Amino acid sequence: MSVRTNRPRRRLLTSMAAVFAAGAFVVGCTSNEPEEEEAPAAETGGGDDAGAGSGNDEPGETVVIGFSGPEADHGWLAAVNDSAIAEAESYEDVELRTAEGTNDANLQISQIETFINEGVDAIVLLPTDGAQLTEVAIRAMEAGIPVVNVDREFSSPFAARATILGDNHGMGISAGTYACQLIEDNDIQDPVIAEIAGIDALPLTQDRSAGFAEALEACGQTVDNRVAAEFTVESGEEQAANLLQAAPQIDIIWNHDDDQGVGVKQAFDNAGRDEFFFIGGAGSSNAMQWIQDGEMEATILYPPTQAADGIRLARLIAQNKGMSDLVQVEVPRRIVLNAPVVNADNVEDYLHLGFDS
Repeated sequence: MSVRTNRPRRRLLTSMAAVFAAGAFVVGCTSNEPEEEEAPAAETGGGDDAGAGSGNDEPGETVVIGFSGPEADHGWLAAVNDSAIAEAESYEDVELRTAEGTNDANLQISQIETFINEGVDAIVLLPTDGAQLTEVAIRAMEAGIPVVNVDREFSSPFAARATILGDNHGMGISAGTYACQLIEDNDIQDPVIAEIAGIDALPLTQDRSAGFAEALEACGQTVDNRVAAEFTVESGEEQAANLLQAAPQIDIIWNHDDDQGVGVKQAFDNAGRDEFFFIGGAGSSNAMQWIQDGEMEATILYPPTQAADGIRLARLIAQNKGMSDLVQVEVPRRIVLNAPVVNADNVEDYLHLGFDS
């Protein structure tokens, strides 16, 4: 049996998370970090004349960019790596040197040291562990090689020229705000809300859960049942089955991760449970297909394009360009991407961002 969205819905703006942007915080920020202005990622950058309409996509001086990311053992990570490579290939003035994906921090450190020794023009780095890669990133910066930090933040502001992040706290805010809207639209009395988190020890999971709880609190609700999985299909199925056994009636379930959501959905089908609104997280192709088929209410996007955006920023920085949609003449130091709600109203706009689980 499939989970179905059989209650009426009201169209919701996908940019609801923007309401909370002013208060959102970013994973991994350190208290001694200087405050930086956040700016939206531009579709195209800006040229030497920092005005809209400048020709940043026009070929410029060829730059060599080193890219290092974790092992693609998760659908989202594979999409991150693939999007970075594809973005680099779209520019004739970018030579990309890609290190083999690894979950070994020491190996990744040696990869960055190789980039430093080769004298690349910029480095785009999604670290296995931000703290462990901080020192080598600082060495790259001291060698005059700008580093673009992606997704997992370094522990020093001196380790990166620019940082581009997804918004984990914002994901929770979006999911909770959407849940509140569903409760209001469907006049659900005393709703039972469940949460299937990822790995609880990770700051990203803690931030997603914190945002979800904060948004629910705004409409007088709390999480009634919660389990934590491990971002895998197997753990998703196991923990979702445990959740269903513990809660005979549920109105809304938010699952943090669409990769583990494959197992979560299987557990729903195995139990024959379809009485709830099912909200996912990250934006996999599976989730978007389920939304189109009426088997899932929504998913909260965690952009898999972060490293691709990192490639664009590295190119601009290495070519001494700015961003065309900003008056500021230089690339910002920090960019936090939005975490929009993707539902039946707008799923076609986001299909191209879906990744295979």
